[in-house]
Amino acid sequence: MEFVTNYGLFLAKSITVVLAILAVAGGIIALAGRGRPRGRQRLEVKYLNRDYDDMAHTLKSAMLPKKAFKQILKTRKQDLKKTREQGPDARSKDNKRVFVLNFHGDIRASAVASLREEITVILSVARAEDEVVLRLESSGGLVHAYGLAASQLTRLKDKNIRLTIAVDKVAASGGYLMACVADNIIAAPFAVVGSIGVLAQLPNFNRFLKRHDIDFEQITAGEYKRTVTLFGENTDKDRDKLREEIDEAHRLFKAFIKSQRSELDIATVATGEHWYGTRALELKLVDELCTSDDYLQEARKTAELYQVTFRPQKPLIDRLSSLASIFDNGLMGRGAIMGDRPPIMGDRPRFIER
Repeated sequence: MEFVTNYGLFLAKSITVVLAILAVAGGIIALAGRGRPRGRQRLEVKYLNRDYDDMAHTLKSAMLPKKAFKQILKTRKQDLKKTREQGPDARSKDNKRVFVLNFHGDIRASAVASLREEITVILSVARAEDEVVLRLESSGGLVHAYGLAASQLTRLKDKNIRLTIAVDKVAASGGYLMACVADNIIAAPFAVVGSIGVLAQLPNFNRFLKRHDIDFEQITAGEYKRTVTLFGENTDKDRDKLREEIDEAHRLFKAFIKSQRSELDIATVATGEHWYGTRALELKLVDELCTSDDYLQEARKTAELYQVTFRPQKPLIDRLSSLASIFDNGLMGRGAIMGDRPPIMGDRPRFIER
């Protein structure tokens, strides 16, 4: 028992020393990394044709008799050997290539940071006969952020690369601003499409501050540097100016959509309403009712499918923090952390949401 006790104390001391060293090392790395870019990005490319084949192969292994499956396995090995002998470029030398991207939009359109890199690398290798399929899911957000996302997609059209956007769940407001750039928009029957409008909203605490004898001071230079605010007393002039800004953003929104899809009756669809896929097809907001899965399964019959993804590589200090979080929540028995919750407000007290 004395040996076990001594060993336990030694082990506890060792763990404490290791954790202390990691903490110090992490602090030094964090201090040294201030002012530098936060991590690099790394490119991930998946050959989807092979992924689909592998999944079908796995299912066949469970369904077919052992003898029949062995024959299929033998044929597959021969095909793989033939592909390797032809060299790495033989597979896609003559075939059309489809580059698959995914965009999951939050209110800030944070995914545009990866989107711009993905499009840049695709443009460096794409040919005129190739195609880009973007699986889009977004309910919209900040005007300037989604404007940039739409501009990134316009780069593909400027280079005459066909762009198809697939909406399985939602492409509303800023999401539709992106979708309208496409040569072809496909949507699931119950996907939410539209919401072509602009919104600005915020609470005002001025009366609360007055009731508690709290002064709020705001100093600006420029008549319209700040209009409607969270804490100041808003006037009709402030509200009129904000309404003017919203109307201007809506005019730009409608003009952009009309320039991309001239067949639309913009007066009918730009009311801020949204529609499900079947009705969106009638209004010509989309071109076809189809899920992204069906579209890609059909495309793989005649094309090589590559899913392209840029992911941020976390700095060491962030990885250490993640490890500590796992230890804290997993070993110490605490509840799970809720993640991927979109921010409620932007950097400024007021934002315009598209």
